[in-house]
Amino acid sequence: MTDTAPSKEPGRARALLSTADFKLLRRALESHAKATDDREELAKINALHHRLGSYG
Repeated sequence: MTDTAPSKEPGRARALLSTADFKLLRRALESHAKATDDREELAKINALHHRLGSYG
């Protein structure tokens, strides 16, 4: 009888979002940015939009 010990190495990481997801999120942010008048929120939206652009 042989016992096989479970592997202690983590499984392979998978991407959470696809390139298409990033494009969709950026379009949604663009739409929301056009609809908001709050300057602070707009600055946050613009920063997030920029960060998403560097990934997708």
